Amino acid sequence: MNDNGDEALLASLIERSAELKRALVDFACSPRFERHLAPFMLEAADPDGDLGEGEAIGIIDRFTLLHRLPDGKTVLERFLASRPGLSAADREMLRGWGDPVEGIFEVRGKDRDAVILLNLFDDLEYRTYSNVGPAAFRQLSKGGFAHARLVPVRPLPGAWLVSGMLTAYPKSSAAQIAEATLELATQHPGLACRNPERIEQGWNQMREDRAAFIEFFGGDELVLPPAQAGERLNAYYRHRQEAALAAYPGRRRPRDVPGVDIPAFELPAEFADAGTIGIIYDETDGLNFYNEYGMLRHLFATPALAADKRYSEALRGYLGAETIGPLPLRRLAAAFPETADEVFRKVLRKPGFTWAEHGEELLRRRKPWYYEREPLPGVSVIGARLSQLAGRR
Repeated sequence: MNDNGDEALLASLIERSAELKRALVDFACSPRFERHLAPFMLEAADPDGDLGEGEAIGIIDRFTLLHRLPDGKTVLERFLASRPGLSAADREMLRGWGDPVEGIFEVRGKDRDAVILLNLFDDLEYRTYSNVGPAAFRQLSKGGFAHARLVPVRPLPGAWLVSGMLTAYPKSSAAQIAEATLELATQHPGLACRNPERIEQGWNQMREDRAAFIEFFGGDELVLPPAQAGERLNAYYRHRQEAALAAYPGRRRPRDVPGVDIPAFELPAEFADAGTIGIIYDETDGLNFYNEYGMLRHLFATPALAADKRYSEALRGYLGAETIGPLPLRRLAAAFPETADEVFRKVLRKPGFTWAEHGEELLRRRKPWYYEREPLPGVSVIGARLSQLAGRR
């Protein structure tokens, strides 16, 4: 930001962002959204019902920018629709806020009114400002860490604003920060999606892992009882760990590679009572788990089972679930081409339904959220700086 014109524009945009943010937060906290916001506030409160100011600000900010209301819109999108008088510049600014960067950052330094933050998830630097001024960064020190949500300052490239609360951590917390970041990166691979290099590395790593999965199991799809699924998956991960250790002949074993006798995987509690679990390692959707997938395979093998409420409701559940993408339904239709039409006709009560003609339309109508995003690898690739921090533990 050396150009005086850019600096003046930036100052103007930051000042305007503060005005827009106040109006947006007032809108989000208005009575029309109270019943949607209240459960998040209550969940975060302590047993006495108290909630700290910083935590409340963070909850409201996330609710405003990211939470999907029953109609599928965010509060931010509702705000834009309710303000037809906003200028094109204001709309561009606000639309950018719908795609925030959430991360754990290392503080690289300060530069006049900005702080330079390295996102430990995507390995990218963010030149960050605050609409309350540089005093907001007083708690940050070079080499320390921060947890924050950032939004772009449109239309200026490379300028970001803190949205909601910024939480600072000292340099001495590096070990704990590395552990927390690694855990989050594993659970949410999409946090690295802003770095094209990390995305490509993720796809390459996922392809390698899928190939190893197929070699070990003989295919990319399994149907097993929960206990057996857990045992088989842990056998697979032990095999992968042994292969990783074999890559270090004659050298000291890396500190962060777990012992091969330690279970590497535990099924989520919701699968414990299932009769069967479907495990599919897809080349695009990655590794996924499906409750009662064996029941659905029986249904497609024997369409007469559609008269049984348990089977028909299982398929309706797959069609309606927002946590299940099109993958298992496509797999079932491909595995049972002779009977798929009959199953869908009976369960959907649409005598003219054929998968070839209507299948994709059905999936797009029932699962629009899946088609609204670009596919991302389901494998996290750890950036260089996070790897360094993790190695210090």
